[in-house]
Amino acid sequence: MFFASKILALITQPLVWVFALLLLSLLVLRRWPRAGRRLVGTALAILVLTAWKPLPETIIRALESRYPEMAPNAKLEGYAGLVVLGGGLESGRAQLAHVQPMLNEAAERMTGTVATLRHNPTLRVLFTGGEGALMGIGQSEAERANMFFDSLGVSRQQVQYESASRNTYENAVLSAKRPGVDPTQRWLLVTSAWHMPRSMATFQKAGWNVTAYPVDFRTGDSSNWLEFSMAGGAVEWQLALHELVGLLAYKLTGRL
Repeated sequence: MFFASKILALITQPLVWVFALLLLSLLVLRRWPRAGRRLVGTALAILVLTAWKPLPETIIRALESRYPEMAPNAKLEGYAGLVVLGGGLESGRAQLAHVQPMLNEAAERMTGTVATLRHNPTLRVLFTGGEGALMGIGQSEAERANMFFDSLGVSRQQVQYESASRNTYENAVLSAKRPGVDPTQRWLLVTSAWHMPRSMATFQKAGWNVTAYPVDFRTGDSSNWLEFSMAGGAVEWQLALHELVGLLAYKLTGRL
């Protein structure tokens, strides 16, 4: 399933479709000119659609709106702690070259956790994340998270790590097996807002009593329907398609 998810991550990139169609058109153009031209036209249409940002934004907004946003200074009582999903740190390969912790575009998974601890110092943290890359090297994400929390002065006694999981399903199952962790207690689940629907369903299916704490929002209340951006659109389409396919795959395999 892990390797299949990486293949899905590749084929949910619209620019991969464009490249494949153009390559196929080169192979058939001489023998079947009309079919070749249609393939080129389809590739160009996908390219234009990819650059039109409002469409993937609408999908992402629908995912993000499933659970209410929490204020970082909210007083949170009655919870055992925060379960923080990995994904907010740069790769182990990149981190090897640096001594400063490196965050990526999902940094709010990490910074939001620290902000919450500032206002709720009695909460504990369970960070879950191993190596999600197919050919990753360097430290696990849990080790890189330890570096980040240490750099901001978070007490080591306050944070527990799960370092073997490679995906959301393994986050839920392996975290429940950590010493001293009782998944039936009330926990706050911290992950990107667009990833929260799949995460909540997966954790609940695994027996967790979780409340959503969405962070890393990518959309606002509305979109500019005339906005085109090849780079931005490609990223948002990949994110939207990856999450929709992930929801479907997890549903079909009984993981949510």
